[in-house]
Amino acid sequence: MLNFLLGAVAGALMASVATVAALRNPDVQVRMGLVRPEPVAIQARRPDPVCPPAPARTHVQAGSPQVGQPDMLFARRRFWSVAP
Repeated sequence: MLNFLLGAVAGALMASVATVAALRNPDVQVRMGLVRPEPVAIQARRPDPVCPPAPARTHVQAGSPQVGQPDMLFARRRFWSVAP
């Protein structure tokens, strides 16, 4: 008798979890009539972005590495400096 009761409780719990999981799926919600189907919108192709011209290089501080230099990653000054 106890096995039947525990099995029934476990089965009801699994059925309720499966039902809640299914009802959270948007396709199931539409099929059951819980929400209205959204009209299919045809998306127009986005125009290609126009890249602005590269900014002119200005004077770089003396002693600071330029962008793209290997010294940027492995400079001792970078690891030991606490200045912003």
